[in-house]
Amino acid sequence: MAKDSAPGRDEFVIFKPVTTRWMDNDIYGHVNNVTYYSYFDTAVNHYLIESGGLDIHNGEIIAFVVNSSCQYFQPVAYPDNLEVGLRVDRLGNSSVQYGVSIFRQGEQRACAHGQFVHVFVQRQGGSATPIPAPIREALARLSQPTQD
Repeated sequence: MAKDSAPGRDEFVIFKPVTTRWMDNDIYGHVNNVTYYSYFDTAVNHYLIESGGLDIHNGEIIAFVVNSSCQYFQPVAYPDNLEVGLRVDRLGNSSVQYGVSIFRQGEQRACAHGQFVHVFVQRQGGSATPIPAPIREALARLSQPTQD
């Protein structure tokens, strides 16, 4: 896919830094494709914990990834400094679809773009449950990019 068709920074609400690690590179000298999903998961969960109060260790409600995808526009490699752009593309009753993109620090176009769906469930039993109010409020803040 062409780099110029990649999402731009202005399409995202917040950015979370991600540090590449030596082990992220594969034999071809760039970050392996599966590692991007780890970056997505790390950035989203950091936001939910920090801004929505998600308690991953003891909370009654947790979030499961049920779907994810990624398009790659340009490779990244260790020791690149990266930022994950976050937005909410769809907010349902018990699920949320994120738009997530990987940017090199300071670059305007994404190197990769993904979609990531969480379903919120009861820790005990795993049944779907409405998104708790503090988390829903945090997710709503990701729904609209800021305009200058």
